[in-house]
Amino acid sequence: MSRYTITVARTASRHSDPDAIIGYDRPLQTFFLQAFPDAEGGNLELWLGTALKEFETLSQLLSAAIARGFDFIPLASSIRHKLRDDHVREAHHVVSDTIIQDLINVTSAC
Repeated sequence: MSRYTITVARTASRHSDPDAIIGYDRPLQTFFLQAFPDAEGGNLELWLGTALKEFETLSQLLSAAIARGFDFIPLASSIRHKLRDDHVREAHHVVSDTIIQDLINVTSAC
């Protein structure tokens, strides 16, 4: 799982969270975005990318954030490139494929 700190803004008020997290979750095969924790830090006002293959592209993630009244553009090109590289590298090594291969190896060894 990759995690990068970015700034997410509420589009209506332009209030921002400079410590928001964006990343790629390999087991869920989705990009995710977390922002605006409550005072205790336990709950997040914005948490996208919690389901399997929910956001397979950054564009899908951005559209979902905008639909909920948040924005994370401009996104630094260095972070955009790192996220793209994370996705390319990690999408080829999904957990389910690893588990299946382990089962095949155990079965063939018996």
